[in-house]
Amino acid sequence: MNSLLFLIPAALLLGGLGLCAFLWAVRDGQFEDLDGSATRILYEDETPLPKRRT
Repeated sequence: MNSLLFLIPAALLLGGLGLCAFLWAVRDGQFEDLDGSATRILYEDETPLPKRRT
């Protein structure tokens, strides 16, 4: 029972930190372009990469 006195505030603190991190990511624009990265891989780059010497 004494462990609950430690675990409940710890869980609330970690949940609050996770919520703050999520809200920061939303406000920072991390979830604005969900399809951009998926389709960007399909296009070729304008300049090719230099050839490596072996």
